[in-house]
Amino acid sequence: DVWLALASLLVVPIMFVFTEFVARYTRRGFRELQKSLGDLNGVMEEAISGQKVVKAFRRNESVLAAFRRSNQDVFSAAVWANSYAFLLMPLTNVLGNFFVIVLAGLGGLLALKGLVSVGIIATFINYAQNFISPLRQLANMYNSIQAALAGAERVFEMIDTQAESDDTTDTRPLESIQGSVRFEHVSFSYQPGMPIIKDMTIDAKAGEMFALVGPTGAGKTTLINLLTRFYEIDGGSITIDGRNISDIRKSDLRRRLGIVLQDTFLFSGTVMENIRYGRLDATDEECIEAAKTAGADPFIRQLTNGYHTNLTERAGNLSQGQRQLLSIARAIIADPAILILDEATSSVDTRTEARIHTALLGLMAGRTSFVIAHRLSTIRDAGQVLVIDNGRIVEKGTHRELIERRGFYHHLYLSQFKGQAI
Repeated sequence: DVWLALASLLVVPIMFVFTEFVARYTRRGFRELQKSLGDLNGVMEEAISGQKVVKAFRRNESVLAAFRRSNQDVFSAAVWANSYAFLLMPLTNVLGNFFVIVLAGLGGLLALKGLVSVGIIATFINYAQNFISPLRQLANMYNSIQAALAGAERVFEMIDTQAESDDTTDTRPLESIQGSVRFEHVSFSYQPGMPIIKDMTIDAKAGEMFALVGPTGAGKTTLINLLTRFYEIDGGSITIDGRNISDIRKSDLRRRLGIVLQDTFLFSGTVMENIRYGRLDATDEECIEAAKTAGADPFIRQLTNGYHTNLTERAGNLSQGQRQLLSIARAIIADPAILILDEATSSVDTRTEARIHTALLGLMAGRTSFVIAHRLSTIRDAGQVLVIDNGRIVEKGTHRELIERRGFYHHLYLSQFKGQAI
């Protein structure tokens, strides 16, 4: 019967509109729930990672209060989202049963007029129930879909974050380099209108040890980030052996650089694997030799399994100084043409620093080296010392020349070695 068929099909758009109306609120609730869960996880991660600081400053109660606030936000968001979500199932059931009643009533009227038989009505009701049942299930699944989409939105936000700029199509491979580096009128800022590097020109000859010194925030590490193309310059140019680094593939450029950063990061795995990270085809003997050069071999052999000792997450089973020694060994095994040391000895004791310094002098021989140091005793042997302040070069020369000038560098040196012979 046409009228019974139309009545049966009418349930589809009505149920769709009803489900979409309810889902509009559940979608908003699940978005808020995912955001609150992210905030809660952030509070927990900070509390666990910084537990020593929390205990040292007796902030247990304030951290617990922050957790409770975040947890309450999660609870409120979950109640909001699930209140509408749980409402959908019984309402769709009521709506489906209502349409069965409508069909029965319409069929009764048609039967009284002799247009359909009672058997046809019973058949239509049976078919209508079978037809409505998957619609109910689909409507109920819609809540799960909304919850999944709310979580997926946060994932896609991360995926859609602008990645490191790709190499241009005209970049060329870098076969070999001598190591001469030139910064020419380089400018850079992390935020528009707030320059960190201001029209800076540096000329480092191949094989020369080049020291960068200055107060915190002067722009020393930023220069290294520009050389490694972690950031792109705003103006000017940086060349290696006369070739603009923007014309060199990043992978080739970084393969020629050995980097020991101030913030040491080691991966989960064995000590040997972390050293070999600098050059994956290095043999065990080469890794051990690199560790000896870096002064890391003695403490490694004292570990439970020596070079095959597994490191925990972020190498939590090593001291900061030991992690830095492994980072230096990792740079040594890479055998770079250009060596970059950013506070490479900042976390080791004086005796270890002297041993590493001797090893690094041998490593830097014949290599262009950029050394960032606050301990000025480590850069006395530098061929050139570049003093940077507020993004500009204020002095340059050898250690002895700068001391004799009694300028900015001289005052920095005196502040560290006051009372000692220069």
